Amino acid sequence: MGSSNTSFRQGFILVGFSDFPHWSSFFSVLISVFYSLTLFGNSAIIILSQLDARLQTPMYFFLCYLSFLDLCYTTNIVPQLLINLQGHDRTISYGGCVAQLFLFLALGSTESVLLVVMAFDRYVAVCRPLHYTTIMHPLLCLSLAIASWVGGFNNPLFQTSLMMVMPLCGYQLNHFFCEMPILLKFTCEDTGGTEAKMFVARVVILVFPVTLILGSYTNVAQAMLKTKSMAGCKKALGTCGSHFVVVSNFYGAAIYTYLQPQGSYSESKGKFVSLFYTIITPMLNPLIYTLRNKDVKRAVWKVLGRGTDSG
Repeated sequence: MGSSNTSFRQGFILVGFSDFPHWSSFFSVLISVFYSLTLFGNSAIIILSQLDARLQTPMYFFLCYLSFLDLCYTTNIVPQLLINLQGHDRTISYGGCVAQLFLFLALGSTESVLLVVMAFDRYVAVCRPLHYTTIMHPLLCLSLAIASWVGGFNNPLFQTSLMMVMPLCGYQLNHFFCEMPILLKFTCEDTGGTEAKMFVARVVILVFPVTLILGSYTNVAQAMLKTKSMAGCKKALGTCGSHFVVVSNFYGAAIYTYLQPQGSYSESKGKFVSLFYTIITPMLNPLIYTLRNKDVKRAVWKVLGRGTDSG
């Protein structure tokens, strides 16, 4: 057990994508472009929502929070990854690794809760349209947003605390950031009990929210079936479709990574799946929500000075 504290003294070396040396420059350019688009797209949603009165609704209030989360979520990972790809410094201190792990889990857990809140908002909009403004009162919206942050930060506090007391051996992580599945591979002794506790925590933050969201969309589907108006069905699909795509992308990748048995976790595949939900998904979210959104398009033209309030 003499080497069990090596990682505590020296920190870690992030292998990243150095096992694909000929692709380093390509990855660096591609990720820089994706990160720039993520910053632009999510910042644009936040700014437009503040500038246009028609976007100051509960739906866009929560979308602003999602965009802010995605900005923080990606920024926690990408700068370190870009440095890693340049090959100048692939090391990360133990404290930096723990901080990155905690922030990643906290922001991801908060987004998981927020997506449930957004599903509730869409449920009320479709199933209780006459009471929408009464139910989705600004005070309730603010309370739900705060609750998503509080709930999101409690879960990773528990998981990170468990991780910190586990004895770790080795210092070379075959990943581009400090993620829980890869760290668990460096434990020096049997951690079945601790992993079981972590698994329960992951089920709470992933499976339970998915169940609530699916329940919400079941009610939305039933409401759509009762709607004889084709225009009403189309509006409901437009209202909920974007959120459903975002939910599928987020939970699909997260469940694949965090709910599979630790023994079957593939480091190589894990890196590319992580690349998808840490970089590509936050870049796609603004496009998914705004591509066919007339309100956002009007807001863009208005800001550019080419639109009118009457549009």
